[in-house]
Amino acid sequence: MPQLLYPLLLLVCPVGMGLMMWFMMRGGAHTTQRSDSPSTPIELDELRKEIADLRAAQKDARHPLRN
Repeated sequence: MPQLLYPLLLLVCPVGMGLMMWFMMRGGAHTTQRSDSPSTPIELDELRKEIADLRAAQKDARHPLRN
């Protein structure tokens, strides 16, 4: 009985990899495409303000005030 187990153990890895590849390919066929909606001017203004705030905070962190 143990002699039959060794060849099966050697086949577990390739068979498992093949199954994983098959499941991944099968799952990829059912993906939906994301619809990219254009950003509104309000969203763009908010993002620009956030970037400016982050840059200011980064600049302050680089040059701390010396008293």
